[in-house]
Amino acid sequence: MTDRLTIDIYSDVMCPWCLIGYGQLSRALDQLNGEIVAEIRWRPFELNPDMPREGEEQEAHLQRKYRRPAEEGARIREQMKTIAEEAGVSLSWEGKGETPPAMMWNTRDCHKLLAVALEQAGPAVQTQLKLALFRAHFNQRRNLSDRAVLLDLAVGAGLHRKAAEAALDDPELEARVIAEEQRAWDLNIFGVPAMIINSRFIIPGAQAPEVYVNALRRVAAKSREAH
Repeated sequence: MTDRLTIDIYSDVMCPWCLIGYGQLSRALDQLNGEIVAEIRWRPFELNPDMPREGEEQEAHLQRKYRRPAEEGARIREQMKTIAEEAGVSLSWEGKGETPPAMMWNTRDCHKLLAVALEQAGPAVQTQLKLALFRAHFNQRRNLSDRAVLLDLAVGAGLHRKAAEAALDDPELEARVIAEEQRAWDLNIFGVPAMIINSRFIIPGAQAPEVYVNALRRVAAKSREAH
């Protein structure tokens, strides 16, 4: 018997731990080997909603926000790269030549495209777009505040260009994204990733695969009991 669960992941494209958490969750689902099948839906959470369109250099941003020295930031980034590789994902530059500076971008438009992807194309296409946005940010160092970049990524993930353009220009969609971010605060979600299973059980942070395996099994068991 296969148990079917929904997993809503609050996350931001700028968040390396969100990509790591997804990698760990994917490993957990692989370990379950069909025992549990999950429908994954991505929910918006902006780490820096006031970030200007021109962005900010990542290290300068982190030093300003967390008051930590550059040496500590470099050490943390190397640790995260190692953890990401163990999770089956990558935070490393994939291009040729000298690595360009890492940037932080305003991600409101990213979340609008992810919302329309879920509404119009479903969870699988939304996840494909989310992973494309992660890769564009971490591995390709592309500008995720740039409309042309976002439209190319949306089309590459399977959205129609006109639908993506309409989403970027839709104030009602933006209002829904903001309202959903407020819902995260109402649920006492103050950091990401945060995974909500079957709309009831919250798993905070990027956990090890075995933590997800155990949590998903417990939720599946409770869901069977409820029925």
